[in-house]
Amino acid sequence: MSPRPYVLASAACSVDGYLDDASGQRLLLSGAADLDRVDEVRAGVDAILVGANTIRRDDPRLLVRSERRRAERVRRGLPPSPVRVTMTASGELDPTARFFTVGDAARLVYVPSGEAEAVTARMGSAASVIDAGDPLDLDVLLADLAARGVRRLMVEGGGRVHTAFLAAGLVDELHLVIAPFLVGDAAAPRFVGPAAFPQDAANRMTLVETRAVGDCALLRYRIDGAERG
Repeated sequence: MSPRPYVLASAACSVDGYLDDASGQRLLLSGAADLDRVDEVRAGVDAILVGANTIRRDDPRLLVRSERRRAERVRRGLPPSPVRVTMTASGELDPTARFFTVGDAARLVYVPSGEAEAVTARMGSAASVIDAGDPLDLDVLLADLAARGVRRLMVEGGGRVHTAFLAAGLVDELHLVIAPFLVGDAAAPRFVGPAAFPQDAANRMTLVETRAVGDCALLRYRIDGAERG
Protein backbone atom coordinates (compact mmCIF):
# COMPACT_ATOMS: atom_id res chain seq x y z
CA MET A 1 0.00 0.00 0.00
CA SER A 2 1.25 3.50 -0.81
CA PRO A 3 2.02 5.87 2.05
CA ARG A 4 -0.87 8.15 2.97
CA PRO A 5 -1.51 11.07 5.32
CA TYR A 6 -2.75 10.69 8.86
CA VAL A 7 -6.52 11.14 8.50
CA LEU A 8 -8.53 12.96 11.14
CA ALA A 9 -12.31 12.93 10.56
CA SER A 10 -14.32 15.70 12.23
CA ALA A 11 -18.09 16.09 12.50
CA ALA A 12 -20.80 17.66 14.63
CA CYS A 13 -24.19 16.00 14.81
CA SER A 14 -27.37 15.96 16.87
CA VAL A 15 -27.95 13.38 19.59
CA ASP A 16 -29.80 11.26 17.00
CA GLY A 17 -26.93 11.43 14.51
CA TYR A 18 -27.98 14.14 12.04
CA LEU A 19 -25.55 16.62 10.47
CA ASP A 20 -28.32 19.03 9.48
CA ASP A 21 -32.06 19.24 9.05
CA ALA A 22 -33.90 19.13 5.73
CA SER A 23 -34.66 22.85 5.53
CA GLY A 24 -32.92 25.24 3.19
CA GLN A 25 -31.10 26.91 6.10
CA ARG A 26 -27.97 25.45 7.63
CA LEU A 27 -28.62 24.02 11.10
CA LEU A 28 -26.23 25.42 13.72
CA LEU A 29 -25.13 22.44 15.78
CA SER A 30 -22.46 24.00 17.97
CA GLY A 31 -21.42 27.42 19.21
CA ALA A 32 -18.43 29.70 19.50
CA ALA A 33 -16.41 27.39 21.76
CA ASP A 34 -16.54 24.51 19.29
CA LEU A 35 -15.87 26.76 16.30
CA ASP A 36 -12.68 27.89 18.04
CA ARG A 37 -11.74 24.26 18.78
CA VAL A 38 -12.24 23.34 15.11
CA ASP A 39 -10.15 26.35 14.11
CA GLU A 40 -7.32 25.09 16.31
CA VAL A 41 -7.52 21.64 14.73
CA ARG A 42 -7.55 23.15 11.22
CA ALA A 43 -4.44 25.17 12.05
CA GLY A 44 -2.61 21.92 12.83
CA VAL A 45 -3.25 20.08 9.56
CA ASP A 46 -1.85 20.34 6.05
CA ALA A 47 -5.12 19.93 4.14
CA ILE A 48 -8.90 19.91 4.71
CA LEU A 49 -11.25 17.77 2.63
CA VAL A 50 -14.99 18.19 2.12
CA GLY A 51 -17.30 16.60 -0.41
CA ALA A 52 -18.71 18.49 -3.38
CA ASN A 53 -22.20 18.44 -1.88
CA THR A 54 -20.89 20.30 1.18
CA ILE A 55 -19.51 22.99 -1.13
CA ARG A 56 -22.82 23.24 -2.96
CA ARG A 57 -24.92 23.31 0.22
CA ASP A 58 -22.79 25.27 2.71
CA ASP A 59 -20.38 27.29 0.52
CA PRO A 60 -17.56 26.94 3.12
CA ARG A 61 -14.32 28.93 3.11
CA LEU A 62 -12.31 26.43 5.20
CA LEU A 63 -9.90 29.07 6.44
CA VAL A 64 -8.04 29.32 9.73
CA ARG A 65 -9.91 32.19 11.39
CA SER A 66 -7.54 33.10 14.21
CA GLU A 67 -4.96 35.71 13.22
CA ARG A 68 -2.58 34.29 15.82
CA ARG A 69 -2.89 30.76 14.42
CA ARG A 70 -2.42 31.99 10.85
CA ALA A 71 0.69 33.89 11.90
CA GLU A 72 2.06 30.79 13.66
CA ARG A 73 1.57 28.73 10.49
CA VAL A 74 3.42 31.36 8.45
CA ARG A 75 6.23 31.40 11.03
CA ARG A 76 6.59 27.65 10.45
CA GLY A 77 6.88 28.18 6.69
CA LEU A 78 3.30 27.13 5.93
CA PRO A 79 0.51 29.01 4.15
CA PRO A 80 -1.91 30.81 6.50
CA SER A 81 -4.59 28.15 5.93
CA PRO A 82 -4.38 24.49 4.84
CA VAL A 83 -4.77 23.22 1.30
CA ARG A 84 -8.45 22.78 0.40
CA VAL A 85 -9.47 19.44 -1.12
CA THR A 86 -12.72 18.15 -2.55
CA MET A 87 -13.86 15.01 -4.34
CA THR A 88 -16.74 14.70 -6.78
CA ALA A 89 -18.17 11.91 -8.89
CA SER A 90 -20.31 14.20 -11.05
CA GLY A 91 -17.93 17.13 -11.46
CA GLU A 92 -20.75 19.55 -10.67
CA LEU A 93 -18.83 22.35 -8.99
CA ASP A 94 -19.15 26.12 -9.20
CA PRO A 95 -15.73 27.76 -9.67
CA THR A 96 -17.09 30.96 -8.08
CA ALA A 97 -17.86 29.21 -4.74
CA ARG A 98 -15.93 30.56 -1.75
CA PHE A 99 -14.03 27.26 -1.50
CA PHE A 100 -12.25 28.28 -4.72
CA THR A 101 -12.12 32.07 -4.46
CA VAL A 102 -11.39 33.03 -0.83
CA GLY A 103 -7.85 32.86 0.53
CA ASP A 104 -4.55 31.88 -1.06
CA ALA A 105 -4.34 28.16 -0.21
CA ALA A 106 -4.13 25.66 -3.04
CA ARG A 107 -7.42 24.03 -4.15
CA LEU A 108 -7.45 20.41 -5.32
CA VAL A 109 -10.38 18.60 -6.97
CA TYR A 110 -10.28 14.80 -7.29
CA VAL A 111 -12.54 13.29 -9.94
CA PRO A 112 -13.10 9.97 -11.72
CA SER A 113 -11.08 9.47 -14.89
CA GLY A 114 -14.07 10.03 -17.16
CA GLU A 115 -14.77 13.48 -15.68
CA ALA A 116 -11.22 14.84 -15.53
CA GLU A 117 -11.16 16.62 -18.90
CA ALA A 118 -14.59 18.26 -18.52
CA VAL A 119 -13.97 19.36 -14.92
CA THR A 120 -10.56 20.78 -15.83
CA ALA A 121 -12.20 22.90 -18.51
CA ARG A 122 -14.98 24.01 -16.15
CA MET A 123 -12.69 24.95 -13.26
CA GLY A 124 -10.05 26.79 -15.27
CA SER A 125 -7.54 28.38 -12.90
CA ALA A 126 -9.82 28.01 -9.86
CA ALA A 127 -8.38 24.61 -8.88
CA SER A 128 -6.07 21.80 -9.88
CA VAL A 129 -8.11 18.81 -11.11
CA ILE A 130 -6.65 15.35 -10.46
CA ASP A 131 -7.68 12.05 -12.03
CA ALA A 132 -8.33 9.64 -9.13
CA GLY A 133 -9.25 6.53 -11.10
CA ASP A 134 -12.55 5.12 -12.27
CA PRO A 135 -14.44 4.91 -10.02
CA LEU A 136 -12.84 7.53 -7.81
CA ASP A 137 -10.37 5.70 -5.56
CA LEU A 138 -9.64 7.05 -2.07
CA ASP A 139 -6.28 5.27 -1.98
CA VAL A 140 -5.25 7.11 -5.16
CA LEU A 141 -6.47 10.40 -3.67
CA LEU A 142 -4.52 9.89 -0.43
CA ALA A 143 -1.36 8.75 -2.19
CA ASP A 144 -1.47 11.87 -4.37
CA LEU A 145 -1.90 14.09 -1.33
CA ALA A 146 1.06 12.38 0.35
CA ALA A 147 3.15 13.02 -2.76
CA ARG A 148 2.22 16.71 -2.47
CA GLY A 149 3.56 16.85 1.10
CA VAL A 150 0.28 16.45 2.98
CA ARG A 151 1.04 14.59 6.20
CA ARG A 152 -2.14 15.38 8.14
CA LEU A 153 -5.55 15.51 6.45
CA MET A 154 -8.72 16.72 8.15
CA VAL A 155 -11.92 15.28 6.67
CA GLU A 156 -14.90 17.49 7.48
CA GLY A 157 -17.65 15.65 5.62
CA GLY A 158 -20.40 15.49 4.68
CA GLY A 159 -22.05 12.21 5.47
CA ARG A 160 -21.22 10.39 2.25
CA VAL A 161 -17.56 11.36 2.57
CA HIS A 162 -17.39 10.26 6.22
CA THR A 163 -19.11 6.99 5.28
CA ALA A 164 -16.63 6.34 2.48
CA PHE A 165 -13.50 7.02 4.56
CA LEU A 166 -14.68 5.11 7.62
CA ALA A 167 -15.95 2.12 5.61
CA ALA A 168 -12.61 1.94 3.79
CA GLY A 169 -10.71 1.87 7.10
CA LEU A 170 -8.87 5.08 6.21
CA VAL A 171 -9.56 7.15 9.34
CA ASP A 172 -6.98 7.25 12.13
CA GLU A 173 -8.78 9.61 14.49
CA LEU A 174 -12.39 10.74 14.84
CA HIS A 175 -13.60 13.93 16.51
CA LEU A 176 -17.36 13.72 17.04
CA VAL A 177 -19.22 16.62 18.65
CA ILE A 178 -22.73 15.88 19.94
CA ALA A 179 -25.18 18.77 20.05
CA PRO A 180 -27.80 18.55 22.82
CA PHE A 181 -30.95 18.22 20.74
CA LEU A 182 -32.75 15.88 18.35
CA VAL A 183 -33.58 16.38 14.67
CA GLY A 184 -35.75 13.34 13.92
CA ASP A 185 -36.18 14.03 10.19
CA ALA A 186 -35.70 11.02 7.92
CA ALA A 187 -34.98 13.36 5.00
CA ALA A 188 -32.08 15.07 6.79
CA PRO A 189 -28.43 14.08 6.22
CA ARG A 190 -26.86 11.74 8.76
CA PHE A 191 -23.30 11.55 10.04
CA VAL A 192 -22.85 8.22 8.23
CA GLY A 193 -25.04 6.05 6.05
CA PRO A 194 -25.31 2.25 5.80
CA ALA A 195 -22.00 0.52 5.01
CA ALA A 196 -19.85 -2.45 5.96
CA PHE A 197 -17.74 -0.64 8.54
CA PRO A 198 -14.60 -2.25 9.99
CA GLN A 199 -15.32 -0.28 13.19
CA ASP A 200 -17.92 -2.71 14.53
CA ALA A 201 -18.76 -4.35 17.86
CA ALA A 202 -15.80 -6.70 17.52
CA ASN A 203 -13.40 -3.95 16.41
CA ARG A 204 -14.09 -1.07 18.72
CA MET A 205 -12.57 2.38 18.48
CA THR A 206 -10.58 3.64 21.46
CA LEU A 207 -12.07 6.59 23.32
CA VAL A 208 -9.15 8.87 24.21
CA GLU A 209 -10.93 12.06 25.28
CA THR A 210 -14.32 13.34 26.35
CA ARG A 211 -15.02 16.92 27.34
CA ALA A 212 -17.67 19.60 27.31
CA VAL A 213 -17.30 22.24 24.59
CA GLY A 214 -19.89 24.88 25.33
CA ASP A 215 -23.15 22.97 25.65
CA CYS A 216 -21.89 20.17 23.38
CA ALA A 217 -19.86 17.03 24.12
CA LEU A 218 -16.64 16.20 22.27
CA LEU A 219 -15.84 12.50 21.84
CA ARG A 220 -12.36 11.85 20.44
CA TYR A 221 -11.60 8.33 19.23
CA ARG A 222 -8.44 6.65 18.00
CA ILE A 223 -8.97 3.97 15.37
CA ASP A 224 -6.17 1.46 15.80
CA GLY A 225 -7.15 -0.74 12.85
CA ALA A 226 -6.88 1.99 10.23
CA GLU A 227 -4.97 0.89 7.15
CA ARG A 228 -1.77 2.90 6.74
CA GLY A 229 1.04 2.64 4.25
